[in-house]
Amino acid sequence: MHRRIIAPGALAAASVLLAIPASAASYSPGAPGIGDPYYPAYGNGGYDVSHYDLRLKYQPATDELEGTATLLARTTQDLSRFNLDFLLEVSEVRVNGAKASFTTSGEHELEITPKSPLPKGTSVTVVVRYSGVPSSKQAYGFTSWHRTPDGGVGANEPESAWWWFPSNDHPLDKATYDVSVLMPDGSQAISNGTLQSTSSRLGWTRFNWRSDKPQATYLATLAVGRFDITTGQTESGIPVINAYSKDLGANDGAARASIERTGEVADWLSEYFGPYPYNALGGYVPDTTTGYALETQTRPYYSPRQFANGSNVSVVVHELAHQWYGDLVSVSGWKDIWINEGFARYAQWLWSEHEDEGTAQELADYVYASHPADDPFWTVKPGDPGPENQFDIAVYDRGALAIQALRNEIGDDAFFAVLKGWPQKYAYGNASVADFRKYAEDVSGRSLSALFDTWLFQPTKPAAPAARDASIARASAAGASAAPAQPKSWKKIAATNDVHAH
Repeated sequence: MHRRIIAPGALAAASVLLAIPASAASYSPGAPGIGDPYYPAYGNGGYDVSHYDLRLKYQPATDELEGTATLLARTTQDLSRFNLDFLLEVSEVRVNGAKASFTTSGEHELEITPKSPLPKGTSVTVVVRYSGVPSSKQAYGFTSWHRTPDGGVGANEPESAWWWFPSNDHPLDKATYDVSVLMPDGSQAISNGTLQSTSSRLGWTRFNWRSDKPQATYLATLAVGRFDITTGQTESGIPVINAYSKDLGANDGAARASIERTGEVADWLSEYFGPYPYNALGGYVPDTTTGYALETQTRPYYSPRQFANGSNVSVVVHELAHQWYGDLVSVSGWKDIWINEGFARYAQWLWSEHEDEGTAQELADYVYASHPADDPFWTVKPGDPGPENQFDIAVYDRGALAIQALRNEIGDDAFFAVLKGWPQKYAYGNASVADFRKYAEDVSGRSLSALFDTWLFQPTKPAAPAARDASIARASAAGASAAPAQPKSWKKIAATNDVHAH
């Protein structure tokens, strides 16, 4: 502990400062970014959002969206101005009931200046009225709003909110949500959480969805189109709502054969990760041309292409594993992406064991042997891959190798205690790779710095001794002819390699 000595003159100056009334305090603008080095302009400083109320009207035929967003927040500094991340046209902003001035800057910044400055630690209500055509908007050369033949979908990572609601767009600022969508009769709106109600009047139907647990902005989703909706519940009693576009064609059967097992998979995952953390579950498959899937909270998004070669429950396992690793416990910064993707991939390896299609160790051996030392695969550091490699295959496969190495190092009892205890320790919050290492050390009673450094932070292939107890070490010593056979589950797992290839 370092004790700082304060000179008498400094104490006198401090006394003068304390005597200044709060109304004369110095107010300053909130930062235009939350401080993530991977994405310096994402998120914002100066406040924290607790709830989003989104009241929307959408025209599927023209992709026109009108909205009124009400944000409940608390200031974290004396604010003269603050930003929201947003792309559509804004017609009015009110802060605590009074009209505020606003302008835009950068690629996606909405700058708001309230009529009166906002003291630190006060509750703030922000109302933004807006409209626009989401599919017409791009930022940084891309869009996260996907036009479909019968509507549109907001789903992407690390950003999708800008195209349909103003937000503090970073996982550090999680909030609860009410999403109410009005659209012409015959269309449905799919979003996160529970469907609270539907109502129809004069040719229009309104869907009201609610997410009552903290949710990162990129995990909020909206899809409007013509869907076939199925309902059910898990063995543990969680209601399940799945939705399938009516235009899936040949992919329809395989999609249903996979996603209708959502409840079964969630119950199975709870044996490893602890109780399912939300009051809603499901998945949806709109008629998009993307190739990826996304762990949108309680209701993952799946591209039809995920099922082009037949059913694939492994991708459902991946996205549902994220409900614990990524959604319940979210990254502190985007460099911590391994905690999301490494564990979701490892869940697929555990499912392979469950289905008797190859053990996690056999999959680890196969992955290790499949990439020679000069393969660029080993130059990506899963513990801090850089924004250009955030969703590189190495973050998934080398990330899962690191988890198997951890399992071998600390033994199954400690390993599975870590796997289940971690989501509970940081439930509904955020954590980093460093936090995970410390937690694993606390549970196992072992120093793991060298192991984590070897598998997550070194841009080289770990030597065989680092793959402790891995049969690949013995196979490598015996020569190339002894390379491990491809596990039966590998093709299904590899078919999900582009789940986040945006």
